[in-house]
Amino acid sequence: MPMRVLLTAVTAVALACVSSTVRAEPQVEVLHWWTSGGEAKAVKALKDEFETNGGTWVDSPIAGGGGDAAMTALRARAMAGNPPTAAQVKGPSIQEWAEEDLLGDLSDVATSEKWDEVVPPLLQDIMKYDGRYVAVPVNIHRVDWLWANPAVLAKVGVTDIPTSWDDFNAVADKLQAAGIVPLAHGGQPWQDATLFEVVLLGVGGPDFYQQTLVEMDDAALRGEMMVKVFDQMRRLRGYVDSDFSGRDWNLATAMVINGTAAFQVMGDWAKGEFLAAGKKPGTDFVCAPAPGGGFLLNSDSFIMFDISGADRQDGQKLMAKLILAPSFQETFNLYKGSIPARLGMDMSKFDICAQRSATDLTATIESETLRPSMAHKMSVPDRIVGAMTDVITAHFNSDMSSATAVQQFADAVAASR
Repeated sequence: MPMRVLLTAVTAVALACVSSTVRAEPQVEVLHWWTSGGEAKAVKALKDEFETNGGTWVDSPIAGGGGDAAMTALRARAMAGNPPTAAQVKGPSIQEWAEEDLLGDLSDVATSEKWDEVVPPLLQDIMKYDGRYVAVPVNIHRVDWLWANPAVLAKVGVTDIPTSWDDFNAVADKLQAAGIVPLAHGGQPWQDATLFEVVLLGVGGPDFYQQTLVEMDDAALRGEMMVKVFDQMRRLRGYVDSDFSGRDWNLATAMVINGTAAFQVMGDWAKGEFLAAGKKPGTDFVCAPAPGGGFLLNSDSFIMFDISGADRQDGQKLMAKLILAPSFQETFNLYKGSIPARLGMDMSKFDICAQRSATDLTATIESETLRPSMAHKMSVPDRIVGAMTDVITAHFNSDMSSATAVQQFADAVAASR
């Protein structure tokens, strides 16, 4: 064989061997519903960091329905055998996807990055299936916030934020007598459910919350304490203005900002509305834990599907690693208005509301009073959330007695389990 031909053949074999050992760059297709405002900036921060680390990111945003449209699209793709690399999914839905044997295993990343040391135990339980991580948390939202306009409260001589629902009622009576709307609220089912779970925490305490909205204990659901919860909801209905029906949550926040209402019960995403209006926390508005002595947690997260292809598997590992890295946790949550899902973070760049939230998170982990939000689909499956919410909204918008509401609530839970 001529030398030139031999060299050509040897070179070809060598190149083939090299090419077979080189892995393609990490790739992900990410399905999510973060499409506006700070959410869009937050997910772009992850995309940019992923690409900086040599990966290729395909964005698949699906707007609308608070994630319902995204879940419909995800289910269709999964049934067709074409799931994305990663998808935004939260709460017990993670376990449901894992039970269908569709999710990948993130144990290698979790072990190397020591997730068990930095992720709150409650979130670990949600992110794991059969002891292995199948999802990664991005953030923590606190649901049980009481937002207040101090200038409005000053009109009736109130300087202290209520720390019990009895205190709240007393302040609300003063406000109402002065012609001020005590409670800004939007009459939408999810907002009714949010208000309900915060009231339940405040009336019954963290243990009662665990029994009813997590464990769904029938005796607790039908007991006298639940009657008191619905009694307080009826009281709050009287503190809401007559035009509340169908109002979006941010328009309710605007009522507090503009001084037409004194309080709003809403998660920490409401803070963005105050900040966008140029208001300063601690001066122009007050963020305080609603009565309850606990912490209601909502968290966004991503599941990773069991897929083939070294490039996509590497993409999953890189994405998971970046999500819980301190640098991204800070950047993302500053944009999102939430707090890091990673414990022990430096909170000096965050505002006083986020700092209070982080402090309370640590305290409630230690006291075992951290609880998952029912209204935001962290504690029970979606079908049960829907059944609970139907009764809550029916009661709030009618003259249904508390006793009847308790019976219907417990019956609805039993029927949907």
